[in-house]
Amino acid sequence: MSGDVAVLGVGMHPWGKWGRGFATYGRIAARAALEDAGVGWEEISSVVGAQTVRGGYPGYVAGATFARALGWQGARVASVYAACASGAQAVDTARAQILAGLADVVLVVGADAAPKGFFAPAGGERPDDPDWLRFRVLGATNPAYFGLYARRRMALYGDTPEDFALVKVKNAAAGALNEFARYRTPVTAEEVAASAMVADPLRLLDICATSDGAAALVLCGMEYARRRGVRDPVRIRAVSTVTPTFPRTVLDLPDIGTDSAVAVEPAPEGFRASIARAAYEEAGVGPEDVSLAEVYDLSTALELEWYEDIGLCGPGEGARLLRSGATGPGGRVPVNASGGLASFGEAVPAQAIAQVCEVTRQLRGRAGRRQVPGARVGITANRGLFGHGSAVVAVR
Repeated sequence: MSGDVAVLGVGMHPWGKWGRGFATYGRIAARAALEDAGVGWEEISSVVGAQTVRGGYPGYVAGATFARALGWQGARVASVYAACASGAQAVDTARAQILAGLADVVLVVGADAAPKGFFAPAGGERPDDPDWLRFRVLGATNPAYFGLYARRRMALYGDTPEDFALVKVKNAAAGALNEFARYRTPVTAEEVAASAMVADPLRLLDICATSDGAAALVLCGMEYARRRGVRDPVRIRAVSTVTPTFPRTVLDLPDIGTDSAVAVEPAPEGFRASIARAAYEEAGVGPEDVSLAEVYDLSTALELEWYEDIGLCGPGEGARLLRSGATGPGGRVPVNASGGLASFGEAVPAQAIAQVCEVTRQLRGRAGRRQVPGARVGITANRGLFGHGSAVVAVR
């Protein structure tokens, strides 16, 4: 397809709490991606940085920050912020530059040095920020938010805490095989059930941590890949960055004066489902074609929601799909073969890029003991605050 771009290289800095600045993590991931691609830094014509608002001014101008860390060489730069969807928005920006003929080969980098504990809104009091409102007015930190989703699934579909625990068990087993993961110890359902209650019904091991980490990609046009002698690269075929449609069907506070305007007819599906649908439509594939998926498991219960939203099963069937083994190793469509956020923790602007790194390794057949046999199509999915959708479809 004319809209394809090739993934020449992938690179990551291990997740954890390392006590360094985000630019250091980003530089290391970028160097790894350049080495994987066999491309010199001087050959990069554009750098797109996924922003980290917690990194001060350098975080707001992440593209230039990463370019400076690698050494000024005249590349075009761009910086993108879309909360948890920042990495996918950065991929989309790079893809647009390549397809428009503005750049031959683009470096995409996301990195974060996350604080310990709950994320707090950056920049002081911000009454127009849904995060600030949730935290300060309702006292609803992210884990409390995740607990509401979990309770909703229990009420609507009969999901149980035992179902949620099995997601952690699956992802921890995968993360134990991933050298970039922060948590690399298998976990039992009994250990999940014995961990501290955080936001009923979710326990400590049901909820992802906050982490430092970085991920990077080297993307190029198909002709550039052929000139480099790369005959069958992994290709990004679709990037979905859609917004919700009325009525909103996610648990969120009103975006001040914007929710009263009805722009279109009521949507037949929820926001997360529309994110995946847009990606499938652009890529010309469907859920039945997917070999593996990387989804944003902020909590164990939310992973089950994603099964349904990306079309692996019908509404309310996520727990049954999990218990069937379909989403685990050797299953019909493994989900979070990387270990997911359960194993990595959340480094906000890097995670969507890390998802593409994992899918690329799987489609190349280079995922080691995590390898999904015969992987040909992968989808990534997450969503960011304030209506940012995020899904990427990659093929080989």
